[in-house]
Amino acid sequence: MIGCYDFCGHYEWTFAWLEQQGGHELVREYWAKAISEDSQRHAAAEIIPHGFEGMKRYWGHTLAEEAADHVMTAREDVYRIDMRQCPSKGFLLRNGLEQYRDYCDHCMGWIGPLMKKAGFVIDHEHNHCGQCWWEIRRADDPKAPSGPGELSGAQDVRLMPQWKSPRMDLYERSLDADDKTTLP
Repeated sequence: MIGCYDFCGHYEWTFAWLEQQGGHELVREYWAKAISEDSQRHAAAEIIPHGFEGMKRYWGHTLAEEAADHVMTAREDVYRIDMRQCPSKGFLLRNGLEQYRDYCDHCMGWIGPLMKKAGFVIDHEHNHCGQCWWEIRRADDPKAPSGPGELSGAQDVRLMPQWKSPRMDLYERSLDADDKTTLP
């Protein structure tokens, strides 16, 4: 059995290998089927029937087990995660492991299809340095994402001095890993 940190390196390597073998579509299929539909069935079992309450239970448990430096904000109309330090991406960065072009995309690659089934949309941004934020709303809720500090106060990752990086990826009301804008 491999440890959780070794898993991150293997996981990231797998994305690169799949892309070499069958292109980007094979990677997307892996995220949707092997992760979203198979290994994350427990997430679907919480989120699809229970919505925001299921998100609180699923991510509350999962992110605590991963020892992620994060803040969750839940209201009746939105669920937000500020990932102040992702343990997976942090491990890859600390160990100089970069085989796949954007490890962070796998989160949207499996969460997007799940949220589509559950009737939600996602606003999300990541900086490729282990920090990101997510706002999940019902698909029929037209609200724009909150501004820095509006929803999670001083804990908003966008207020951290190291938030801005040379490359930022932004998803707006998205459910697809390729539906992003890369900001220079």
